[in-house]
Amino acid sequence: MKAKLEYIWLDGTVPTQCLRSKTQVRQDFGGTLEECPMWCFDGSSTNQAEGNASDCLLKPVAIYPDPGRTNAYLVMTEVLNADGTPHASNGRATINDDDNDFWFGFEQEYFLWDVDTQRPPGFPHGGFPAPQGPYYCSVGAANAFGRDCVEEHFDICLDAGLNVEGINAEVAAGQWEFQCFAKGAKRAGDEIWVARYLLERTAENFGFSINYHPKPLGDTDWNGSGMHANFSNGAMRDLGDESIFTKICEEFGKNIERHISVYGAHNDQRLTGKHETQSINEFSYGVSDRGASIRIPIGTVEDGWKGRLEDRRTSSNADPYKVAAAIIKTTKEALA
Repeated sequence: MKAKLEYIWLDGTVPTQCLRSKTQVRQDFGGTLEECPMWCFDGSSTNQAEGNASDCLLKPVAIYPDPGRTNAYLVMTEVLNADGTPHASNGRATINDDDNDFWFGFEQEYFLWDVDTQRPPGFPHGGFPAPQGPYYCSVGAANAFGRDCVEEHFDICLDAGLNVEGINAEVAAGQWEFQCFAKGAKRAGDEIWVARYLLERTAENFGFSINYHPKPLGDTDWNGSGMHANFSNGAMRDLGDESIFTKICEEFGKNIERHISVYGAHNDQRLTGKHETQSINEFSYGVSDRGASIRIPIGTVEDGWKGRLEDRRTSSNADPYKVAAAIIKTTKEALA
């Protein structure tokens, strides 16, 4: 039997990379990563190479069943140069977490975007719906918009074996969120990117695109979109030492540019100090503080200082690979 393998990769678009994919047919495919061959593509068409040396390589790194197609698989890849070295656009290759000591839970916010009106569903043509307030975790046709698309995406992710742990309507009309958890930074990044790919593909069926801009509605009183990064390592989970969390938070405060530089383009429009954010020009941390740069969850404190931290600065369009790499680097420096 022939199988369809959808190879997925990140292109070289700046400042925000886009997803690309293409299908390969394999005979008698058993569904394992080891059976997925290296493949190539035209990097001159994806902002990753010049036309006179256009071949880039796709190295398979994760595989999932594809519930949306018959006898098919989703193959997440990373991009290599023709000589086998990591391409400059390859954020996954920057992660230093070979023992998977770090666990990540990403909260991916996004806006559904009507391709005809160029506005979120629920927004009347040329105007705005009622002010935000009733839309968060809402139910009912007056407040929840695009649920059919969101639910279909949720089911497909679970059928594909992605560790999506939940969904909810967000603060603005037409804005939604899914949460994804994984042990290991690379796996966490793989799962977010495949979930994003499935979201884009599912939305095609409803006439929606997905808007990951951190402030797509501009300078208005509508929330932007983030990708809050929850993280922990063994010391945070097991030792029960408040000083560990303090050291990490203080070290993050010393490395603001390292993080902001990979936390997503146009994030200054979202990190204004309003709408549950800290200003991009300031750094703070606090227990249960959703207006801080880093929130210390109350559960971490109640569990005897065992648990996680939440970096709330990460924008919805950030690359989770690069976000994880920065978090790992700073955390390790704090505990060195």
